[in-house]
Amino acid sequence: MLEMSEHSFESKVALVEALIFANGEPLAPERVCEVSGIEPAELEEILALLLKKYADNNTGIELVCVAAKYQFRTRPQFSEIIRELKAKRPKKLSPSALETLSVVAYRQPIVKSDIEQIRGVDATPTIKTLLEKRLIKITGHKATVGQPALYGTTEEFLEVFGLSSLSELPTLRDLKELEADPGEAPETAALQAS
Repeated sequence: MLEMSEHSFESKVALVEALIFANGEPLAPERVCEVSGIEPAELEEILALLLKKYADNNTGIELVCVAAKYQFRTRPQFSEIIRELKAKRPKKLSPSALETLSVVAYRQPIVKSDIEQIRGVDATPTIKTLLEKRLIKITGHKATVGQPALYGTTEEFLEVFGLSSLSELPTLRDLKELEADPGEAPETAALQAS
């Protein structure tokens, strides 16, 4: 907990603003007091000031009180544009998800057991994540015992990776050439030139 008694009122206002912003989810005043050291009565004054400051319709965000907790939100009139922005944002993937996605992209249609054989680990959670992110889908079922699901990439996969078709994926030869001669990093080239 910070010792806030010495700080100016303006710095306390800025701190509360930063805490609410950084938290993302609605933040309880009690928690603000706990982490900042600001007294409840002073925090009440600060929150009133911030609510007034962000009530101005000329800002893109507003401070709202939700179930006695405070949260910054974008103004409703911008919701359509913000939704479009978020829809186009690339999805962050873990290295294991990227590895699994690569296997599916190059070997599709492919069953889970083949993915696991290539990667050497259980692919269930990673496949679930990729399905949820709509980067892969079930394209059918293999005509064998148990009829396991066949996985393939989606149009969203192409959009996220900026491809018009799967034929634009680098070939194995391209990947081997890159591995053999990855080029020089700018820092390395600059060091060698001096």
